[in-house]
Amino acid sequence: MALRPCRDDRLILRGTFTFCGTPPDMPEICDAYELELEIPPSFPKCIPRVKELQRKIPRDGKFHVNHDDTLCLGSPLSLLKKIAKAPTLSGFAGTCIVPFLYAVSNKLQNGGDFAFSELAHGKQGILDDYMELLGLKRPEEVHNALELLGMKRRLANKQACLCKCGKRLGSCSVHRKLNEFRRLAPRSWFKMHHRDLGAGM
Repeated sequence: MALRPCRDDRLILRGTFTFCGTPPDMPEICDAYELELEIPPSFPKCIPRVKELQRKIPRDGKFHVNHDDTLCLGSPLSLLKKIAKAPTLSGFAGTCIVPFLYAVSNKLQNGGDFAFSELAHGKQGILDDYMELLGLKRPEEVHNALELLGMKRRLANKQACLCKCGKRLGSCSVHRKLNEFRRLAPRSWFKMHHRDLGAGM
């Protein structure tokens, strides 16, 4: 892949993305896709966009490709967690892009479901994943968590706890879980993400 001109401070990479993968108890697959990677200047605190340039992946709703040809690599918080463990472009490629493309190629070549766990489409899949990540039980608790993550920590800790224990957030162990995610992105990211998910859901 090679750098392409861009009018702002993003990095744009386009070209052939080649990979080989052999997950445990899975067949070896080597394949290639024509991709564009759009890397924001705030990477690794923000997630790159990955778009397929040539339509090798079917657009039938079963392969997690969005309407704008970007690849749905996972929920935003899950991707930020993976990026934080390997905060480089090669780390992002290895932990986020390669597993997705392996699952796609395996499904195309061998049929069946995605090789790894897959989320439901759209906002519901994101909410389901966040309930698991945050140890929550209801979608409205996810929205409350994102709202708190968009606040200054001192202010958030004075709010009622998500777990309905009757304590302030700062007096309950739940705040430690939220603090794990505060390290992944700035407050502005959580505010925008909360708005995009739709607080009325």
